[in-house]
Amino acid sequence: MFKKILGKFQYNAPVILTFSLAALCTLVLNFITGGWTNRWLFSVYRTHFYSPMQWFRTFSYVLGHANYAHFINNFTVILLVGPMLEEKYGSKSLLEMMGVTAFVTGMLQVLLFPHVALLGASGIAFMLILLSSFANFRKGKIPITLILVALIYLSGEIITGLTNPNDNISQMGHIVGGICGTAFGWLITKPKKDAQEAAE
Repeated sequence: MFKKILGKFQYNAPVILTFSLAALCTLVLNFITGGWTNRWLFSVYRTHFYSPMQWFRTFSYVLGHANYAHFINNFTVILLVGPMLEEKYGSKSLLEMMGVTAFVTGMLQVLLFPHVALLGASGIAFMLILLSSFANFRKGKIPITLILVALIYLSGEIITGLTNPNDNISQMGHIVGGICGTAFGWLITKPKKDAQEAAE
């Protein structure tokens, strides 16, 4: 009976669901350890480039979150938008995009703000938001949804960063994530559309 009930559930977006569950476990672990795991494992900041932990944290910081509210803010977006994108682009491609976004944002943080720690999946969330605006992309056209999303989200982050720089929110991470999402949209969606039209 229990097996039959479990059979009705579908692990429909393995990358997004696994990422979400891993981040939730990281949040619980950070609570149990009194913040130790976030400080040493799930925040990115400059130490030494020859240290393996420096490179580990360049990716792992996206799993760390300061508190439950921080976690919910990011994963409400990720769980809403992510499964659609994973179905459209495939699990492997989406995982690669998330990895590149994490790495680029982490490295910029280390290079530009070496004494400030960064954690959280907000860069990934913004990447997914901008990438989703390419859902109905057509060759030679600029999606109006892209323009609106960029204006609403990225301009808001720039304004917030200029007017309230001490709010403990990484506007840089949000902006870089959005730029990565836009770049992925052009680089991945457009070639696929071109190939489809050539086949027709």
